[in-house]
Amino acid sequence: MMKCLSIWLVLGMASCASAELEVCVSADAAGGGDGSRQKPHQTLTQARDAIRAQRKAGTLKSGEAVTVHVEPGVYPLHASWELAAEDSGTAEAPIVYRAREAGKVRIQGGMALEPGSFKPVTDAAVMSRLDAAVRDKVRVCELAGKVPGTFPEFKTAFRGAPAAPWLYVNGRPMTLARWPNAGASDAEWASFSKAVDTGLPKPEAADPALRKPHPGSFLFDDPRPARWNLSEGVWLLGYWTHDWSDEVIRIASYDTENKIIALAAPHSYGINAGTWGAAKRRFFAMNALEELDAPGEWYLDRSRKLLYLYSDGDLATAEIVLATLTEPLVKVNGAKYVKLVGMNFEYGHADGILARNTEHLEITGCVVANLAGGGISLDGTACAVRSCDVFHIGRGGISLNGGDRKSLTPAKNLAENNHIHHFGIFQRTYAPGIGVNGCGQIARNNRIHDAPHNAVLYGGNEHLLERNEVYRVVMETGDAGAFYTGRDWTSQGNVLRHNFIHHLGSGHAEHVNTMGIYLDDCDSGDTLEGNVFYRAGRAMMIGGGRDNPVLNNLVVDCPIGLHLDARGMTWKQWNNPGDSSWHLEAKAQRLNYTEPPWSTRYPRLAAIMNEEPRQPLGNTIRRNVFVDCAKQVCSFDGNVRKLLDKFEIADNLAVNTTGAVKDMAKPVEFKGFANLAGTTDKPIDLGLDDVAAQGFSVRWQAWIHKELPSFEMIPFENIGLYRDEYRQTLPTR
Repeated sequence: MMKCLSIWLVLGMASCASAELEVCVSADAAGGGDGSRQKPHQTLTQARDAIRAQRKAGTLKSGEAVTVHVEPGVYPLHASWELAAEDSGTAEAPIVYRAREAGKVRIQGGMALEPGSFKPVTDAAVMSRLDAAVRDKVRVCELAGKVPGTFPEFKTAFRGAPAAPWLYVNGRPMTLARWPNAGASDAEWASFSKAVDTGLPKPEAADPALRKPHPGSFLFDDPRPARWNLSEGVWLLGYWTHDWSDEVIRIASYDTENKIIALAAPHSYGINAGTWGAAKRRFFAMNALEELDAPGEWYLDRSRKLLYLYSDGDLATAEIVLATLTEPLVKVNGAKYVKLVGMNFEYGHADGILARNTEHLEITGCVVANLAGGGISLDGTACAVRSCDVFHIGRGGISLNGGDRKSLTPAKNLAENNHIHHFGIFQRTYAPGIGVNGCGQIARNNRIHDAPHNAVLYGGNEHLLERNEVYRVVMETGDAGAFYTGRDWTSQGNVLRHNFIHHLGSGHAEHVNTMGIYLDDCDSGDTLEGNVFYRAGRAMMIGGGRDNPVLNNLVVDCPIGLHLDARGMTWKQWNNPGDSSWHLEAKAQRLNYTEPPWSTRYPRLAAIMNEEPRQPLGNTIRRNVFVDCAKQVCSFDGNVRKLLDKFEIADNLAVNTTGAVKDMAKPVEFKGFANLAGTTDKPIDLGLDDVAAQGFSVRWQAWIHKELPSFEMIPFENIGLYRDEYRQTLPTR
């Protein structure tokens, strides 16, 4: 390895003008360093400023590369580390910030707390509020001498993270004291089914406050809330009406006689005001000292600055971090040709890396974790996130945006070979593993899992979403999809291919409202090709949209294989000028959809108003294989069935491996499908011994090709994570 020197190293003969500056940073360095190996800078900010100074002095020219070597250590941040246009490199000479040892450099937005600072609780008043069985297990840490200023109070209602800070122990977020305790089943939720007041406007009410949205209330016949000190503040995180809309709302009061919980703020959809899903609504209570009764829970007395913890391990050897920074760890605005390599960005109460107006930013082999906000958000051109681990994230994992939709100019941003998991911790809905917008983004070979809602949420044009493995998502929500987009005719040109989607949350089984790929509310112009669905709920759902080819997909052991409805023909909100979210034509007009380049790229969209726009036409269904669908192979509503002659449906195969009648879909009766059934004595052997661990065997692929020769082999071995310089071994599922 080359020595770090604050000098120019000539890389060739006199005819070669390229040179490189190497700068060193060490968390243990003495002050006043010059960036050499012998006298390194202490922080990344110092290194950045030294590079700026050399450029200003003319000793570092724009065509000369810089590598900043960051030694192992923890680098606390008290404000965002920022890179601007003046910190740019060039294609031939980028600016690289690289960990000397990958995974050994941590950029941290919080403070370490010594295990020894956590003492047994001796305050009698506090002890009396704790369950007797845990009083000797809870520890308290005085923060008055460690954290300056005051702690902000929670808002009355919010989505996402509560007010800072948050506690992490041994690299995991702790749970703010709650009831019911967190677990792996519905037992972690309390529920109610009767609203006393939905909180929706009552136009005829005598009280003017009731004529507008107002706090709701509901019957809760359980004595638990009587234990809580509501004056200190107890909040409920609930799915108040819809299984795709979560919000945290403070309790205003609890009527112990009538068993009524009154909320302190209105919910936009009302309380239990009607939804597609279960009649019961769900919530859990948080921030109640009385509920500090399970390992891994904590509570902060914000006025007295006392932090209580029920440790779930040996606290004496624990790494304890209180995340306090309420701005992104890293901000990049206008910088070009910058690389961040092999570093960990952790412990902040906001986003990890936020990049705007950026070109050719590369984030490679990094860990972005333990954050209350999003992981990595890129808005620019030709940026890339490769081989990173993103986990324990309050909102979404990676966001890609950029390009120009009106001119259909692609951004060519890339998210590849990233392991994204355990996200949506605070904002439980519409906080995806990967979010894609704008024009021309690429998300490929990522593994995304363990989240309450979407894995991939996208909108815009010409995106390529391929070879991603997705599982254990949409785990606590309903009317939701692992891949989701919706309510837009103009979301055209997107390709979802060769993705493996398996073991999704079932939601409420009687409604089958968990989807693998969900094109909602007349979304149009997407191609679904060569995807594999295994135990993925309603595998593919097209909600009234047009021109969505469904080609060469494999669906195994899903309740419903393909859903297609004609909601545009029956829903009064379709293309309604009175509802901007549903005014589909207006959205298209804003993009000049009847003029080039839109009219030439998407001619069927350009002619939509002249071609029965309410009908879900152009949804080609070809070369798909459906195996052991429990309810329906194809769920088509009555209007779709009347339109079947207008659809191209051909070369599809429906398989019932055992010939079972009970709990198995009926054979498909309309055109374009062949039905194949085994028997109990001679079932069709698909070779699905352990699909999640081994994929679909060669024997299975050969069987498909024999029964449906037109079916194109899916490159299963190329789906998901792969080994490279930064990912030597693949994580287990």
